[in-house]
Amino acid sequence: VQLQASGGGLVQAGGSLRLSCATSGRTFSGYVMGWFRQAPGKEREFVGAIRWSAGFTYYADSVKGRFTISRNNAKNMVYLQMNSLKPEDTAVYYCASGSSIMMSQVREEVAYRYWGQGTLVTVSS
Repeated sequence: VQLQASGGGLVQAGGSLRLSCATSGRTFSGYVMGWFRQAPGKEREFVGAIRWSAGFTYYADSVKGRFTISRNNAKNMVYLQMNSLKPEDTAVYYCASGSSIMMSQVREEVAYRYWGQGTLVTVSS
């Protein structure tokens, strides 16, 4: 299983970016696809997730209403649309996947078995 995150870059506050996560190696029916981020000097934190089959989404309070997760089954892609970006959104963003993740576990790193390499998002003020 491979996950490849891309789409990061430099953007001004208030701007938008769309991150992509290319998946390969298996079908992800039944899996949860998550996005996490790690800011400089901070621990990695949950951003959001989507259940591949049902399409249910979950978001951290800090991004709710600004970020949207979606997936394209035909292309095996997961996306993180980020709007109204703030300097505090600056971080390396990772996509991850895992199976048999209960709703109570969606925000926990340890629930995800597979991880991509991360893509850097920098938001300037």
